[in-house]
Order: sequence, then structure tokens, then C-alpha cells
Amino acid sequence: MLKVEKLNQFYGSSQTLRNVSFEVPTGAVTALLGRNGVGKTTLLKCLMGALPVASGSIALDGQEVSTLPPYARVRLGVGYVPQGREIFPRLTVEENLMMGLASRKNGTAKDIPGEIYEMFPVLKTMRNRRGGDLSGGQQQQLAIGRALAMKPKVLILDEPTEGIQPSIIKDIERVIQALSDRGNMGILLVEQYYDFARELADNYVVLRRGEVLMSGAGADMETDNVRSFLSV
Repeated sequence: MLKVEKLNQFYGSSQTLRNVSFEVPTGAVTALLGRNGVGKTTLLKCLMGALPVASGSIALDGQEVSTLPPYARVRLGVGYVPQGREIFPRLTVEENLMMGLASRKNGTAKDIPGEIYEMFPVLKTMRNRRGGDLSGGQQQQLAIGRALAMKPKVLILDEPTEGIQPSIIKDIERVIQALSDRGNMGILLVEQYYDFARELADNYVVLRRGEVLMSGAGADMETDNVRSFLSV
């Protein structure tokens, strides 16, 4: 479980996160929703250690991690799929997946979990192709596979549907649901695409102006009128 309590963060004199608190339980998808500029990306950078927090707590399985560097959080089991994918375009698909093994010692191609190729068959077919030669949707699958290679306890996905064709969105939805159903991983899904989030969310959190506006069960997103907080 990932637990965030009363997290605050500032850019200069501007407060970007205000007492943000929520949990990402194991075996469930928690959807983090909100319009552009509400603090979602800032929050994820704090969770990963790319930005310092002014105050508050970030705990993984009860262990405080808010002062640990990013690599230490990865070693403890936090996987991250960044917005825009950020794969290595000059490396092959296989080499990109091996980068997901960097937190281990002496990881080789044979250590890439075979289930990644089962989840995303196109990666096996194209494993010797350069990452930059893949389509946007294939690169997104590669970015997810790279994060899964280190077998995370918590998987953070930042806007995984951005710029992706509908057919691959359905593939990604299927994989996220399958990972959640296993019951051994917590998933934090950051999205603006309401319908995608609604289909997957066991729980939801809505951010507005750097603070939690509302939260609840994914099944209640329609009755709670969550969609209205995402529209422009």
C-alpha cells in the first residue's frame, strides 16, 4: 500500500500541493483525476522523489520514503510510467525492457519476465527494433513493460491514454485490469480521459488547485458527478 498524508509542496512562494492525503491499496486501481494544472504531475514528481516535499508523509508498506532518492523508491517497489512515455529511442525494445531491470544486480535479457511479452505480444515481435521506430501506442506498451520488468508493488501510470489510438487503449485497459485482479499490486492511474478511468477505478481522487476536492469508490463516479470536474 502507498499512503500519502498531508502532503504540501511549493514553487517559490506559490503553494502547489495543499494537505493532499489518499491511499493506493494493494489489489485495486486508484484513479487520480483533475484538469490540467491542478497539481497532478507535481504530486507524481513528489511521489517519485523528483521534487522535495515541504511537509507531509509518503509511506510504502508502512515505511516512510518521502526523503529517499528516486532510485531507492524504485528498489522498494515503486514503478513509474511517465507522461509522454520517455522510452530510449536509440535502444532496442529488448534493451529498453532491460532498463527496467536496472534496480537489480546483473540483470540480463533472460531476466525480462516472459509475461510482459504475453501482455504485449507486439513487443516480442519487435524486440530487436529500435524503440524510436515504434508507433506511439507501441511505445506506451513498451513504457509499461519497462516499469513491470522490476515487478513493482505500486505502479504509477501518468496519462497512459494520451495520444494513443483506441485499439491500443483497449489493450492497455485489459492489462491494467489483469494486473489489478492479481491482488498483489497497487495501481495509481492519473487520467483526464474520464471513461477510461471510470472503467478501471476501484477508488477515485479528484484534485483541484492542489488539494483533494473529493474522493470515493469508483462505482460512485457517475452519481458523484466526477465528470463535471474534468470538463473545461
